[in-house]
Amino acid sequence: MLLIAILIYALYAFLIVLFVRVAFSWVSPWPTNAVSRFAFRITEPVLAPIRHRMPPVSGMDLSPLVVSFAVIFVIAALRSIG
Repeated sequence: MLLIAILIYALYAFLIVLFVRVAFSWVSPWPTNAVSRFAFRITEPVLAPIRHRMPPVSGMDLSPLVVSFAVIFVIAALRSIG
């Protein structure tokens, strides 16, 4: 039960970091400050495999959207278990 709660909080934290990365990508596409570099390092190992399998749609990278939906689905599944 405690392990599930910790995992859910970790997934929520990952979602927040993912949204920070997306917000910084609109402002500056290259990670130039410490926060954007941290968000890039945390999310890139998850986003890169999705990005390689999905082509860009009209020049937009949809991998953060796919990953966020998957994380939300996992959180819902964990909540139904615990």
